[in-house]
Amino acid sequence: AMVVLDVPVTDWMHLIRVEYLEMPGLALTRRQMERLWGLDGGTCDEVLAELLARGFLVRQPDGRYAPPREQL
Repeated sequence: AMVVLDVPVTDWMHLIRVEYLEMPGLALTRRQMERLWGLDGGTCDEVLAELLARGFLVRQPDGRYAPPREQL
């Protein structure tokens, strides 16, 4: 059985930012995020919306989410 913890969205945002920062080049689909962090759809949508709004992640043409590339 899958255990769903009542973790605030802000905590998920912090955890996911740390994971992305620790793994340069990481680019995940929404479904991969759900599986990797055990997120339910609603929580994943909320976290993604916040990270996109803050500019920490961008949606790539292939549908994966990654930090924006540095503009050289």
